[in-house]
Amino acid sequence: MQQALLAAAEAAADAAGAVIRPLFRSALLVEAKGDASPVTEADRAAERAIRALLAERFPSHGVIGEEYGAERADADYVWVVDPIDGTRAFVTGRPLFGSLIGLLHHGRPVLGLIDQPATGERWVGLEGAPLRFQGPMGGTPRTRPCARLAAAELSCTSHEMFTPEEAPRFAKVRAAARRVTWGGDCYAYGLLALGLVDVVVESDLKPWDWAALVPVVEAAGGAMTDWQGNPLRLGASGQVAAVGDKALLPEICRLLA
Repeated sequence: MQQALLAAAEAAADAAGAVIRPLFRSALLVEAKGDASPVTEADRAAERAIRALLAERFPSHGVIGEEYGAERADADYVWVVDPIDGTRAFVTGRPLFGSLIGLLHHGRPVLGLIDQPATGERWVGLEGAPLRFQGPMGGTPRTRPCARLAAAELSCTSHEMFTPEEAPRFAKVRAAARRVTWGGDCYAYGLLALGLVDVVVESDLKPWDWAALVPVVEAAGGAMTDWQGNPLRLGASGQVAAVGDKALLPEICRLLA
């Protein structure tokens, strides 16, 4: 069963990549959704390709996607997909976006895939197995030791994702870290899984933003929780902390409390 699930995730990523690659750095119309976030036909077409393949392989499974909502969300197995995580990066020609394909079993993330179709990089995390990474630029699929925040590389997509109440809490983490890098979206979690980033702290993440990332981070040796150190589940607050070295998590959660 695991291998069939993994094969479906990889095939879905291949299908999405075939849609996305020809449209990257092209003159696409960029529309604004109700929350003012950007969306393009590449997002929609890639999600349709993913959904079609998953429905063919596993018709009884549920699917939750950013562009087309939820189907059978109460199923035992639910796929959670974001066809282009980092649409802002995509429409400005920066290869920091990715297709995210995650699988929940009874609400728990058990499989996750990050695919960067422009660079040819792919991270695959499967419960009980080591992280698998492939890409032309190389990389070691393992987090690195970093038990002190003062020595840590921190990443965050944008300071705008924090509410006025959350911003001072994040500021404490930022002040304690070695330095911060902005604008990574899902790619930052991939870099954490390669031992190049130590901490990612974000907020306002939807299930399709984090479901695929949890198995990737965990398979690389790290941990990914909410700001209180609890496992991420559907209905969670959207506050996320990922660490390469699990010893960092208590300090991060204390500063975010």
